[in-house]
Amino acid sequence: MAVRGDIRNVAIVAHVDHGKTTLVNAMLQQSHVFNEREEVPDRVMDSNDLEREKGITILAKNTAVNYTGPLAAKYGHPEGITLNIIDTPGHADFGGEVERGISMVDGVVLLVDASEGPLPQTRFVLRKALEAKLPVILCVNKVDRPDARIDEVVGESTDLLLGLAQDVVEEGVDLDLDALLDLPVIYCAAKVGYASTNQPANGALPDNKDLEPLFEAIISNIPAPEYEEGAPLQAHVANIDSSDFLGRLGLVRIYNGTLEKGKTYGLSRVDGSIENFRVSELLRTQGLDRIPVESAGPGDIVAVAGVNDIMIGETIVDPNDPKPLPLIHVDDPAISMTFGVNDSPLAGTEGKDHKLTARMIKDRLDRELIGNVSIKVLPTDRPDAWEVQGRGELALAVLAEEMRREGYELTVGRPQVVTKKIDGVVNEPMENTTIDVPEEYMGTVTQLMADRKGRMDSMSNHGSGWVRMQFTVPSRGLIGFRTALLTATRGTGISSSISAGYAPWAGPITLRQNGSMVCDRKGVATPYAMQRLQARGQFFVEPQSPVYEGQVVGVNNKPEELDVNITLAKHMTNMRSSTADVLETLTPPIKLTLEEALDFANEDECVEVTPESIRVRKIILGREDWYKWRAKQRRQNNQTAAK
Repeated sequence: MAVRGDIRNVAIVAHVDHGKTTLVNAMLQQSHVFNEREEVPDRVMDSNDLEREKGITILAKNTAVNYTGPLAAKYGHPEGITLNIIDTPGHADFGGEVERGISMVDGVVLLVDASEGPLPQTRFVLRKALEAKLPVILCVNKVDRPDARIDEVVGESTDLLLGLAQDVVEEGVDLDLDALLDLPVIYCAAKVGYASTNQPANGALPDNKDLEPLFEAIISNIPAPEYEEGAPLQAHVANIDSSDFLGRLGLVRIYNGTLEKGKTYGLSRVDGSIENFRVSELLRTQGLDRIPVESAGPGDIVAVAGVNDIMIGETIVDPNDPKPLPLIHVDDPAISMTFGVNDSPLAGTEGKDHKLTARMIKDRLDRELIGNVSIKVLPTDRPDAWEVQGRGELALAVLAEEMRREGYELTVGRPQVVTKKIDGVVNEPMENTTIDVPEEYMGTVTQLMADRKGRMDSMSNHGSGWVRMQFTVPSRGLIGFRTALLTATRGTGISSSISAGYAPWAGPITLRQNGSMVCDRKGVATPYAMQRLQARGQFFVEPQSPVYEGQVVGVNNKPEELDVNITLAKHMTNMRSSTADVLETLTPPIKLTLEEALDFANEDECVEVTPESIRVRKIILGREDWYKWRAKQRRQNNQTAAK
């Protein structure tokens, strides 16, 4: 096998908020990608508006830096070595992006927080890397945190690596366990751009004031791309992008052969067919820009224009000798939501050019399938609604939020789990959940998880006043859990989870202790009615806002549902009162985000999503029809229990 020594392809993987994007920012700055006078924003790779607002990476993105340090000449490339870097999401719900990123690289940098240590997503990304037989560099980040515990984190990460490697070997993957013991470790403070191979004291900065040790570790430990000389073209499509001028772009990793602009190649489709096309443009990433090139060879990661419907997982091949690569495998979805048209009385009344029809919504969901391999769109028994399945609640909520910002009006159902029948028994997806809380909230969190059928697997106290608890819990028990955790721990609790396979159905779970306040007529919410009702609960709507029959206008203080007339107006009379000038104040309403609304909605409720508003409503709007439906459900449940 020949080797392309002037390239290294590496992915940076970690748990959410451990500093991946900040590290990539520092690598770009120290590689002189930016002009000295150019103002560089924080987390420059998080280019999506939602990513900046939420502070997390949602989409995997690639960049490239040219390393010209001492090792470049040592390896025979004094002009520089190109480092193609893939920045991956850290949230388990976007695991499909991680799997795509790993499929393009020859090694990974595993980033671990010096205080938090390895968490569930760390386990997920590390396992994927080991299954792909990729070498790993451990980078302990945030070593300057006051609560850093560097020695323990390195030990925990090494134990996790060896434990996962043993599991992967038992599943039939041939790994060199001895080589894994020689794990390169870099100590880093990405925010200031420092890295060192020498372990600093807890809470201290590394003794080296640049990222040179990290660059050297990547070049020394990540193998250069290998290829067969004279082999036919094989270029795997791992991501999709678009250009205002070129249309859809396929982001490909070339394994063998050469790709040239203007030539005709074959595209091996998902169904196995071969379609010829001409490469109209070839773009190589340089920093944050894409520059046109005439050709690209083995190991290069380039963007290809010329096919309007190119799909992830397809392979660009030599039409005379096609040898397609295997499709990218992603884990099965665990959560589903129903996306449908907005059929509320307020549909289309809040603005012009809103996208309302079933055809528009279906076309948008079909477009999402092109670039998102981890979701599925399935038909339902209604022609204007579709079941959308994904890895987690957040991933589907992000899709709904993106559609809202693009001008779509739709209804989104409460998250449901995707069950499987195994040996005739209904099984549901399970999650391994790690929760960090101050010691005084340990009992509260334990009770929260017990109510949701969670089973504690382990508990550890690092002596810093915080406790880490690990649970195995049904995925449906985590719907709305984050909000409950933050409320119970006064905003201090931190939770993260990852798939733990399937287990038999755990039985009923009560996720909400309070009932809904439901509007019983169409009209406008009046301050007079809201003031009379505010002792019964908290509102979601503001005075003078339009409401309709079946809309959930607030949360009841008690478990049962409450029909309310929130449109009641004060009648004018000739009576005078000594307290007439006393002002009555209203408690400010709760402003629900899309995620909070989805967490709040009951099984008979859905969320109305428009570019201007987010409302919770009953699926059956008419109160009389809803009562008939509930009575029917109660009879069916009683008959089932009697059997």
